[in-house]
Amino acid sequence: MKKADNQLLVIFGASGDLTSRKLLPSLFELYVRGLLPDRFCILGAARTAYGDEEFCAEQHTHILEAQKGKTYDEGLIDDFLENVYYLAFDSTNADEYYKLRERIEFLQEKHDLPDKIIYYLATPPVMYEIVPQCLLESGLNKTESPDGFRRIIVEKPFGTSLESARQLNDHLRHIFHEEEIYRIDHYLGKETVQNILVLRFSNGIFEPLWNHNYIDSIEISATETLGVENRGKYYDGAGAMRDMIQNHLMQLMSFIAMESPSIFEPEPIRDEIVKVFRSIRPYTVLDMDKMVVRGQYIGYREEKNVAPDSNTETYVAMKFFIDNWRWSGVPFYFYTGKKLPEKSSEVVIHFKSTPHQLFVGQCSGGSCNKLTIRIQPNESISLKFGLKMPGAGFEVKQVSMDFRYDSLSKSYLPDAYERLLLDAMLGDSTLYARSDALEASWKFIDPILLHWKEEGSKNLFFYEPGEDGPEETVILGAEKKVCACQRR
Repeated sequence: MKKADNQLLVIFGASGDLTSRKLLPSLFELYVRGLLPDRFCILGAARTAYGDEEFCAEQHTHILEAQKGKTYDEGLIDDFLENVYYLAFDSTNADEYYKLRERIEFLQEKHDLPDKIIYYLATPPVMYEIVPQCLLESGLNKTESPDGFRRIIVEKPFGTSLESARQLNDHLRHIFHEEEIYRIDHYLGKETVQNILVLRFSNGIFEPLWNHNYIDSIEISATETLGVENRGKYYDGAGAMRDMIQNHLMQLMSFIAMESPSIFEPEPIRDEIVKVFRSIRPYTVLDMDKMVVRGQYIGYREEKNVAPDSNTETYVAMKFFIDNWRWSGVPFYFYTGKKLPEKSSEVVIHFKSTPHQLFVGQCSGGSCNKLTIRIQPNESISLKFGLKMPGAGFEVKQVSMDFRYDSLSKSYLPDAYERLLLDAMLGDSTLYARSDALEASWKFIDPILLHWKEEGSKNLFFYEPGEDGPEETVILGAEKKVCACQRR
């Protein structure tokens, strides 16, 4: 694998949960695997009054906690943390950015680093405009070196509406070039999601069937057993549509539905993603009532930091169509929600049945042939099809061929953030959202949110925690059922 150039990573919001739970442990794993640049430095920045040693001691503990059964010599963690530093300053005040400049210049000289810097905004969304503006005012948004670069990684949520997403895009593009902006969605860093492209475009047994002639419907779901926990303040302003569908599920769908790029490079791939989003059939007001179901689990309004009369959705099910040559007439379904029976993220491809049913138990409509791509838990791919039951007669029973990533005992399965951080260091934006794709996604989602706002509590359905969501989901006519041959 190509190794990234020597560089510096600045993490804003470094005293927060994302840094300690995901970013530093992922960077440590890259260090262990020899994938970090030969000379690499991490500078955490936040208001919390840490010194270098205190910050590193705390991160040492978090890295140990994040190992999930793996055992590393603690001396190796200490070696990694020798490249980690901390700066306490007010990142909302441009007048204080001289402290950041001085620290960057000191570390570049100490570690003999070129002027190549990535800024990671591990901050609340309210900082997504403030920090870049301060970088602009202090001149830290660009380099004078012909071989240098500046890149900025922005976490979700990227806007709360089409208007706010456009405003944020315009603001960032005023400070950085589009190719320097990396909008991160950790779902795209998962191995199974990336394998969708390989599964589709490298296998002659799948690609010829990947269209409306052979596929009956497609389901994409992300469900959780937990409620909002301690995220009530954020979640009550976001809801399931913004929190899961606008980013995670839309991006998953684009990998499933996109055309083959002319070449496997970032921009051709992202061109095809934009085409998918622009091909989604927009809803009419009538469609929104018939093809989108929103729900709220009973007890949500009693959660901490949730309004007692909140109409925020904790569940969404929706049916939609992609109006292009490949997917004409094929229904796509999204499902996401909290306090549901199972924690799971997966894509299910339902193939059409054969034109003539010869055998007892053979399915019609959506057939026994079902390809399931599971993203979590236990990343896997399974193919179900019908075979004859043993004994006399020709009765069909559904069987399965399964592949699980954890069966590859000698292969390391990287965390999503490991892959995405490494890609940013390498300058590979394939798995990051581009501005036009983001806005096209919001253009589809925004009218639904506006319609719900106008309706208030009308057509907000309630469900008991642990159930499959509101009963009204059946109006979608989705394929969430066990086929006849599977019940035998």
